[in-house]
Amino acid sequence: MSIRRMVKVRGGMAAAGAVVMVVTLAGCGGDDSKKPSEPQSSSASQLQGAGSQKPGASVSQSSEPTEAIATLNGQAGMVLAINSVKRDPGGFLTVTGQIKNTGSAPYNDTVAWRGIELKGTGESVAGATLVDKVGKKRYYVLRDTESRCLCTTGVSSVDAGQAIPFFAQFPAPPATTSEMEFSLPTFVTATVKISG
Repeated sequence: MSIRRMVKVRGGMAAAGAVVMVVTLAGCGGDDSKKPSEPQSSSASQLQGAGSQKPGASVSQSSEPTEAIATLNGQAGMVLAINSVKRDPGGFLTVTGQIKNTGSAPYNDTVAWRGIELKGTGESVAGATLVDKVGKKRYYVLRDTESRCLCTTGVSSVDAGQAIPFFAQFPAPPATTSEMEFSLPTFVTATVKISG
């Protein structure tokens, strides 16, 4: 079980435990002739609301922009919508969005998305690049210590009408760089603005 999953499970258990404690404490002791005050019931409902959040949902996910800052058209009705290009702590730049098949047939030509840098590492979008035109430098998708890309993996085909999440992590350009050209094989190139 991954650490992320363990934290989510523990957080859910803590919220559920807090609800049980509030309900138990509200039912124990005190004068039966007095009606529970409104603030107690509202705090219990707030805890229940926190515990009934969808798995994987978090505050940071809800603050992510959902509007596309760039849309790249590709082959056979494929569209890549980029939602954010954000600097992360530690000197990384993360591009997020979604790839959607707007065509009427499944799209199977995903091999080109792997690029040439990480060939043989499996189905991925490791062929994505960022170009800093001012600094005259090209950035490739980062890899972990086992040469796996820090990007979306496992995409062998995209069914008609299907949308899949997209992310790719790059080394961050200098702080003075505010926009870059993003490209992924089979899609047009687009200029994207960096936030953060």
